[in-house]
Amino acid sequence: MGKFLRDNLSNFRARKRILALADGFIVVAAGLFATIPLPLVAERIGQGELIINLITCVIMCFGGLLFFGAYNKLWRYFSKQDYLSCIKGVIGGVALANILLYVITQRLYYQFAILHAVFALLGICAFRYLFKNAFITLVNTGKEECKRKRTMIIGAGNATKLILAEIRNSIEDKAKNVATSNANEMNPVCIIDDDRVKIGKPFEGVVVAGSTSDIPKIAKLENIEQILFSIPSCPAKDRQAILNICSKTNLPVKILPFLGSLLDANHEGEHSFVEQIRDIKVEDLLGRRPIDFENQIIHKSFNGKVCMVTGGGGSIGSELVRQIAKFHPKQIIIVDIYENNAYDIQQELLMEYGSSLNLVTLIASVRDYFRIDQIFNTYHPDIVFHAAAHKHVPLMEMSPMEAIKNNVVGTFNMATLAMMHNVKKFVMISTDKAVNPTNVMGASKRCCEMIVQYMSKEKGSKTEFVVTRFGNVLGSNGSVIPLFKRQIEQGKEVTVTHPDIIRYFMTIPEAANLVLEAAGIAHGGEIFVLDMGQPVKIVSLAENLIRMYGKIPYKDVKIKFTGLRPGEKIKEELLMNEEGLKRTSNKLIFIGKQINFDSTTFIDELWKLKNAALKNDEIATIRVLHDIVPTFTTPEEFNSKIIKETIPLAV
Repeated sequence: MGKFLRDNLSNFRARKRILALADGFIVVAAGLFATIPLPLVAERIGQGELIINLITCVIMCFGGLLFFGAYNKLWRYFSKQDYLSCIKGVIGGVALANILLYVITQRLYYQFAILHAVFALLGICAFRYLFKNAFITLVNTGKEECKRKRTMIIGAGNATKLILAEIRNSIEDKAKNVATSNANEMNPVCIIDDDRVKIGKPFEGVVVAGSTSDIPKIAKLENIEQILFSIPSCPAKDRQAILNICSKTNLPVKILPFLGSLLDANHEGEHSFVEQIRDIKVEDLLGRRPIDFENQIIHKSFNGKVCMVTGGGGSIGSELVRQIAKFHPKQIIIVDIYENNAYDIQQELLMEYGSSLNLVTLIASVRDYFRIDQIFNTYHPDIVFHAAAHKHVPLMEMSPMEAIKNNVVGTFNMATLAMMHNVKKFVMISTDKAVNPTNVMGASKRCCEMIVQYMSKEKGSKTEFVVTRFGNVLGSNGSVIPLFKRQIEQGKEVTVTHPDIIRYFMTIPEAANLVLEAAGIAHGGEIFVLDMGQPVKIVSLAENLIRMYGKIPYKDVKIKFTGLRPGEKIKEELLMNEEGLKRTSNKLIFIGKQINFDSTTFIDELWKLKNAALKNDEIATIRVLHDIVPTFTTPEEFNSKIIKETIPLAV
């Protein structure tokens, strides 16, 4: 008997019929109870009229409850707000029934109607409240205690169908003592989908419990232990919105990769969808898809070439080296002044490729013209990637001369020697901070862009000079994410400089691939700019990262606003007003138009800047830098302008 009840109550259509029958019974019983106190209020209703009234009320109340969605909710997920549908349905049904009877009989028993509505409403709401827990207990009775994690799956589509099939197969294999995959670790409790037609119905044996807006409520009611985002083809903007809702549950969220990644994995022979499930990463919250790059173009550009990477031990430089190594170069030369980083990437590549990769790791500074000249003479690189730079904004504000020595002088040395040694391509890594700079680091990088532009126009040069410009790189040395992680893991408050500060973000592999593709398609003189989607609020990034650790922002982990740092902008830009955009073969990579400047004056000013920096004359260094980079302004002036543009004035 218990099994029969469980099987029927687990069917949503059967439950709707049972609920409708119960509501009909309650409406009739409420009408009978309503006649008891009527003699006390001097209103009598005849037996025939009572029967007609009750039949009409049952029909109208059923229609009202159906119209207001009282039967679309699963019993176990009924909340206080959902009782409003019962209130509207019952009051509307009783009112319509009595109005209809009045039109036919010209009699209106309004006192009876009021009592009937009150009793029916109390009965219907009480039935749902009292039997909610009884229903859950009855349905769950007899089920084996499951050690697998109670999982909420988002998306009732083909990917979820494959995952559920794999879970079923895994359970069957376990019963037969066959080795299983990690599909056996999940217990799919419910599915979330925004398709209203699917809600309340079973999908491959698992009920679709509600829409994405119901995620926090259902997760709490069902004691969910983890969430699986199973919509690999979901648009990036929608993905970000849903993941933001998931983060409010403070539960671990796992995710299926984008559809292209799934197809690539299957093509390579990895047929298990469950094996491709991974933990959510911060880059999943960027609001855009990872950028696809033309590997064929990149492979052709680096196959059999000698490639030099300055700053090859840094975040971007080391990733460049990793990516270049995949395309069978003739030789890779890592140049870095910091021996620990250079050693780390050297050992990583030796473990990965062994003797099949011709790798040279050199300790040298781009400031040292003669040492770099010696390296060019010895190895004769075909392509140079110049990633070496000081990039930490506040530190460079305190030591502006060092930014000039390393960034400007180092770039001039590298570009000059590249041209002298007939390097085929020279690719400089720039930053969005070079656009309308408000700090020495940004201004120095804009000056570096001008050096590369100057070199690209030199007559007789056989070198193609290219600039790549992008925003903040997630997880790079000095970026906010590693800092936030350390603060959360050590139980400290997370520090954000300003509540309104926003930044463009990209992943380290995206940054490296942008540089490589730019090198592949460049013809000289271009500034390549990446379409990085919408900028992200730093405070939102901090909040989401805290939730990903299973903690509650501002409660478990405090967020402290420390004020803008020296030279810091509220909002970064990727283009200056004078620059236009030109499309490339990759729809997410653009070419910015170069801004003309006086070459003769530029070289004279550049020598003044170099001499001031070498003399460690801070005042003269900053003054000359302002002369060279006319868009170099103060952060106070820039930020006040941005605030006025974005915050409406009080009336």
